[in-house]
Amino acid sequence: MSAPKKPSFLERWFGVGAPKPEPSEPAPPAKKEPPSDQPKRKPPAESPAKKEPPEQERPPKKAGAQTKRAAKPKARPPSGPATAPATKPDVPAKPAPPPAAPVTKPGAKPPEDLPPGEREKASPAPQPPVSEPGRSPKPKASVAVQPSGWFEQLRQGLARSSTALTDGLAGVLTKRKLDEETLDQLEEVLIKSDLGIAMAERIRSRLAKGRHERGLTSDAVREVLAAEVASLLKPLEQPFAVKQSARPHVFLVVGVNGTGKTTTIGKMAHLFRRQGLKVMLAAADTFRAAAIDQLKVWGERAGAEVIAKEVGADPAGVAYEALERASASGADVLLIDTAGRLHNKSDLMAELAKIVRVLQKLEKSAPYGVVLVLDATTGQNALAQVKTFQEIAGVTSLVVTKLDGTARGGILAAIAERFGLPISAIGIGEGIDDLKPFDAEDFARAIAGLGYANEAAA
Repeated sequence: MSAPKKPSFLERWFGVGAPKPEPSEPAPPAKKEPPSDQPKRKPPAESPAKKEPPEQERPPKKAGAQTKRAAKPKARPPSGPATAPATKPDVPAKPAPPPAAPVTKPGAKPPEDLPPGEREKASPAPQPPVSEPGRSPKPKASVAVQPSGWFEQLRQGLARSSTALTDGLAGVLTKRKLDEETLDQLEEVLIKSDLGIAMAERIRSRLAKGRHERGLTSDAVREVLAAEVASLLKPLEQPFAVKQSARPHVFLVVGVNGTGKTTTIGKMAHLFRRQGLKVMLAAADTFRAAAIDQLKVWGERAGAEVIAKEVGADPAGVAYEALERASASGADVLLIDTAGRLHNKSDLMAELAKIVRVLQKLEKSAPYGVVLVLDATTGQNALAQVKTFQEIAGVTSLVVTKLDGTARGGILAAIAERFGLPISAIGIGEGIDDLKPFDAEDFARAIAGLGYANEAAA
């Protein structure tokens, strides 16, 4: 068998002399399969193309709004055909059970068959609400009961003195018989209560004269104390009085720093205004601008005219001008406020004496009243204040203020025992009506820690 002839150069490049391809034999026809009894299967339907969930469009940020931290991007759902969330079939809600009917006794008629007048009797009483388990019921807010009546306020104002006295007596009165040792201890308790040595000796003498074979109780000692204090202070009850022949009636109000002189003047003005009198105020405390402004406020509240000058003006000059204007305007009362001064400062006390001399140039009897305002919390120092102010200004009456529960009210008995000055009023609180005429019996029972003498009347 001979080898096939290789194509020449021309045949490879230009196809010259290349043999023609032989025609291919036709493919045999496909055999037909016999028809089968089984139905033809349909081609599977093409699954729809997966759609990516659209990204949520964020609203544009407002101008000037504060920048917030960007929220973390949510993870994309897994690939695959989107499936709708499974929903539970609608189940009709069960109707609420009807309220239980009231249980009626056998043989009794139901409430709807009874006459209207008997239905309320037959209806069951309302049951209290049942609290949920694990929750405690809310407590109701307690309403504070305020004390009513002037005597209750007075007793609360003297609570410090009465409590100290009661505790001291409870520690002393432990024996059945009243001997000398017990009387000595009792006298010491009374002196510590600021009642003074003279008052303590009087109470001891009265207790020693009585027969106390069965012992002495604390209530019995307090009753004796209240009786002795009332008998001492009763003659000194002297409310403010205005002379009909003196127009205007001049009151000079004095005292040490912080006793409440300006407040007391405002309350006195209100008291006189309620009596139908025309009142004028003089701001002779020219050392403090606050004192002048405070007096103007009180004058406006009480309906009284206020005479005032600039800060640093001569106090005697203010008092002189106020007396002139009060006389010209026909005022019934003139109240002069003075600067607070310590009783041991000779220069300030001399200035107070100057005010008195200047007033007497216009009216020889002026001032008709010199009111010393005492702080009830002062204690034994009040004795020195009364002595000095009485020597310089000629004090005619006392006003006790600041009975706020810390007062040492026993000192008033010691002052009365030593000086015998009238007591015009006592003040409790900052209200314009919180100045009342002094009542010796009420004051004595309050300081002893006893109730009102006639509780039924109170």
